[in-house]
Amino acid sequence: MSSIENRPAGSVAEPQGFLPKPCTAAWAALIGLALFTYRLGAYGSGRLLMGAALCLTLLKGQLVVDYFMGLRSVRPFWRIAMAAYLIVVGGVIAVAYLSA
Repeated sequence: MSSIENRPAGSVAEPQGFLPKPCTAAWAALIGLALFTYRLGAYGSGRLLMGAALCLTLLKGQLVVDYFMGLRSVRPFWRIAMAAYLIVVGGVIAVAYLSA
């Protein structure tokens, strides 16, 4: 028997609140951050804008690590290792940009 048949006659189903799944929210955040980073880069150039774009990129990388690689609920070692990787790569890019 389906749940519709179990309801009393004349009752209306209560609408459930809309809460996106965590991966859907992370995906939406990634899209929004990517668009914002693009607009930031199109705005101009400079050290401050480069730093802001790089920080947003590192934040996007951390979202990918947490939600799409599934490392949000693992031992701290793996989370720290991936965060260190993102920081090292971001640091190398910043040094290359600032030394040019």
